[in-house]
Amino acid sequence: MKLFVYHTPELTPTDTVPECAIAVDVLRATTTMATVLASGGEAVQVFSDLDKLIQVSESWSREKRLKVGERGGAKVPGFDLGNSPLSCTPEIVQGKRLFMSTTNGTRALQCIQNSKVVITGALINRAAVVKYLVQHKPETVWIVGSGWEGSYSLEDTVCAGAIIHSLAQEIQMSLDKLAGNDEVISAVALYSQWQNDLLGLMHHASHGKRLLRLECHEDLKYCSQTDILDVLPMQQEIGVLKKS
Repeated sequence: MKLFVYHTPELTPTDTVPECAIAVDVLRATTTMATVLASGGEAVQVFSDLDKLIQVSESWSREKRLKVGERGGAKVPGFDLGNSPLSCTPEIVQGKRLFMSTTNGTRALQCIQNSKVVITGALINRAAVVKYLVQHKPETVWIVGSGWEGSYSLEDTVCAGAIIHSLAQEIQMSLDKLAGNDEVISAVALYSQWQNDLLGLMHHASHGKRLLRLECHEDLKYCSQTDILDVLPMQQEIGVLKKS
């Protein structure tokens, strides 16, 4: 197994696809996706284009759909939900398909959508991601951070490091043998430095600060927790993620 970390979708190779690709957007898209499916949501269908989302969602009955839209950290006017995982309670999402578009996370999924297996990872479902990798042992794995509008983000890199750190321990393999690029080593180093204060790291992160300005303190607390949900969102058809 060889692991590769790419800090943003734009940095992924364009001439090849991995056996398994993991999209990471800790603040907050992939955290929200895991929460939706753990709360009984039927599926999450992702879009980069808001108009396309509205068009496709209209083919579903009002009782079976929710429109989730976020731009710049704030809810898109006219949509049912923003990108807060805390809004995705069973009472709200159970049995429904969430049509979702966010600033960064949905772009990351689009860039890896043709990979053999596409899953999403966050700190809250880190153990489920690692369990899948241990069981299936894909030959090549990309962990793709969503970043922020094309730039590096601390929270996605620390999540990549958390996944790799746990995986290396589970399969008892050295980082030297697992690492396909230098970013793997740097992600684990970041996690090793901050693993006991992940919320503190998010307070340093530029997007964490952006969310704090939007009064999303509880979201940061929730997103900084590890291994609290045993759920693995997996792409079943292009752009559609369901509980595996």
